[in-house]
Amino acid sequence: MQLIVAQNTYPGATTDTVVVPAPSAQALQYHRTGNALWVVETGFSLLLPALLLFTGASSRLRTLAQRIGPRWILTVVAYAVLFTLITALLSLPLTYYGGFLRQHQYGLSNQSLADWFGDWLKSLPISGVGLALVLWIPYLLLRRSPTRWWLYAGGASIPITTLLLVIAPIWVDPLFNDYGRLKDRALESRILALAGRAGIEGGRVYEVDKSADTKTVNAYVTGVAGTKRIVLWDTLLDKLEPEQVLFVTAHEMGHFVLRHTLVVILGSAILITVSLYAVHRLAQGLISRYARTWNFTSLSDVASFPLLLLLGGLVSLALTPLVLAVSRHQEHEADRFALEITRDNRAAATTFVRLQQENLSVPRPSRWYELWRGSHPSLQSRVDFANHYRPWAIGEKLRYRDRFDDTQ
Repeated sequence: MQLIVAQNTYPGATTDTVVVPAPSAQALQYHRTGNALWVVETGFSLLLPALLLFTGASSRLRTLAQRIGPRWILTVVAYAVLFTLITALLSLPLTYYGGFLRQHQYGLSNQSLADWFGDWLKSLPISGVGLALVLWIPYLLLRRSPTRWWLYAGGASIPITTLLLVIAPIWVDPLFNDYGRLKDRALESRILALAGRAGIEGGRVYEVDKSADTKTVNAYVTGVAGTKRIVLWDTLLDKLEPEQVLFVTAHEMGHFVLRHTLVVILGSAILITVSLYAVHRLAQGLISRYARTWNFTSLSDVASFPLLLLLGGLVSLALTPLVLAVSRHQEHEADRFALEITRDNRAAATTFVRLQQENLSVPRPSRWYELWRGSHPSLQSRVDFANHYRPWAIGEKLRYRDRFDDTQ
């Protein structure tokens, strides 16, 4: 990887600065087609529930579910399974293009069609069971408390989301990829030492075999309490230098130390509550107007589920810029934490450049992209911050000095 360096006059910065290279023509095309795909997927996510409502398909699914399970709870469970199957099949062409064909077109995937389809088949029962396990909750609350169901359902999302974060790393993720201990024991020791400095005792670092599926690189944090872990793709470990890997893991540790998972759980609960309140206020008027077409007269009828998805989806779309702004703030602060604990500006900056090159990213996306798709700060801004942020070099206080051991 060749990097351009330039003189930097920022107080305390190094004498050379990593400069972000211009994106390749392929990266620009990948970015443009990704934006188009986002528009199509977003539109389809709203069109599909509307289609199920106005064709009467949802009410027919409910009737079939009643035959399968005459009791109310069994009807809801059967409807959830049928709904998952129907929507997955209707979405399959778009899912195939975005998840398989497009990735191969740009040389980002190693996955065979058989493996991709196998993963898709495995996701069906997981999605169906998952929906069946939670769908009864809002509909039970609608029956018991028609005026405040939205508030109780929003509150119920907190333990549900937390439980999912506990279950997913242990039971779901291993169904799709092989997780194991880092092969590079020396690097593992350095990462665990860094985790010890960050006060993350009992945390686990896993290497996941993603090279069988993709050429892109990534790392993430997952789990809560006893299941918390940092997951590094083997592609990242292969393509980054040890110091760069340490910065990446320090960034992921920052999410733990700064309690970003808690913010995500509570933020999700607020978003769900607001969305359900909008459903509560708008749904009955729409049901009264379209009752003959939709073939149900009450929101407590499980056939109304596509209406919940449609109205909730519209609210979520309207709130997307706010949600992504919070996400970008979290990612920026995790970068800050990682810089303060490692004090390796160059490793940070070169890591971001490498991520750009390996993932076909565009370093300076439009404002539109940032508002509606940008869950992370732009790579350009992250490199600039990595180049310049050196408070320790000019005697300034570190923002997160009390969050890690700085004596080593």
